[in-house]
Amino acid sequence: MGAIAGAEPTVADASHRYTPLRRWIFLAVLFLVGTSSSVDRVVISVLLEPIKHEFQVSDAELGLLSGLSFALLYSVLGVPIARYADRGDRKLLITAAISVWSVMTMLCAAATGFWHLLAARIGVGVGEAGATPPSQSLIVDYFPADMRARAIGIFATSGTAGYLLGLSVGSQLVTAFGWRVTLVAFGLPGLIIAAIVFFVLDEPRRQAGAKEAGDGESFGVSIRKLAAKPAYVRLLIAQTLYSFAAYGSLVFVPSYLIRVVGSPIATAGLYYGMSSAFAVLVGSLVGGWLCDVLVRRDRRWTAWFPAIGFGLAAVPCMAMFLIDDLSWFLIVSTVGGVLLYASLPASFAAIHAVCGSARRATAIALLLFFSNLLGFGIGPVVTGALSDMFSASHGPEGLRYALLIVMALTIPTAIVTFLAARHMPADMED
Repeated sequence: MGAIAGAEPTVADASHRYTPLRRWIFLAVLFLVGTSSSVDRVVISVLLEPIKHEFQVSDAELGLLSGLSFALLYSVLGVPIARYADRGDRKLLITAAISVWSVMTMLCAAATGFWHLLAARIGVGVGEAGATPPSQSLIVDYFPADMRARAIGIFATSGTAGYLLGLSVGSQLVTAFGWRVTLVAFGLPGLIIAAIVFFVLDEPRRQAGAKEAGDGESFGVSIRKLAAKPAYVRLLIAQTLYSFAAYGSLVFVPSYLIRVVGSPIATAGLYYGMSSAFAVLVGSLVGGWLCDVLVRRDRRWTAWFPAIGFGLAAVPCMAMFLIDDLSWFLIVSTVGGVLLYASLPASFAAIHAVCGSARRATAIALLLFFSNLLGFGIGPVVTGALSDMFSASHGPEGLRYALLIVMALTIPTAIVTFLAARHMPADMED
């Protein structure tokens, strides 16, 4: 779907229309979008213990609240929303999405019971379904191919701000004002960011003479073309395994620090939030830059690099749940986090390298469908159920055993990602 000499310009060559300054301004705005999305997703983890005590619920139900309730419609709606993102106005889509999830986050604070809170949390997932696929699709249009891993890496560091605000600031707010005020405080800024998106971002498809990237290719054709690419299929499986390990375990880390390590919620949230932010920042920026350097030598490094990172990360990411001292836990978890987040930008860049410009948002939405439904959705529920089972005989230590089992999935993640590399040259499609 690339541009042909003498033909009308297509969205695929849109990066040449923007000055470097405009590209970075656009990326900064999308960074705010990613930050808001990450905050509303992660803040629930520091609210689980107060919610557990107020509504008297089990760990499995907490997993349902923090994972499946959010991921269910997020995953289901992600694909049709991405189809629109491959053809329509991505700026308007992101504006609407952030408005919806911000309002629903504030409505969570008005819940009178667990099931009311669960329903509002589902609404947050509905809104956030319209964020990541169109954001990454715009980044690919704003930046040339040799800068995309770096740009996606910077976008990924919006998780840094999200983790820092959600965990550290969120833990202070919930300690001082309770979980309901905390949700309102994090929901309101999203409406301001929605206005910034509307007035600042540009939609390349609005340029005169530009053809829509998705024209002429049906959803069925897109699915068949993606399924025919072994590299894409393997990357999809690997990302799903990673999401199960990461989301299934990390959402319970504050609870682990409170129950097993014995750290107060304000201390656990503050220091874990800061160490997580550092890991995301260093990992994403260094990983994106290093991957771009290696890819210039061999495009297969787009898959080799995250495979090595996931494999190395398995050791500290499992070892941290064998530690009972907060300081050592933070050190080991930071090492594991740097390795994990160094791998993610390259993994997403690999998806964009093989999916083709006509189906970028669709490819990411399919990835998010499986990784969020099975990973973010089922992962916390499985972790919570394992924790309930082990805790029946081992007390608070039961959560430790559950987290060790789930985090071990980083090992097959590395193996499957490495297997994708051998198919990268044949499956490349800009």
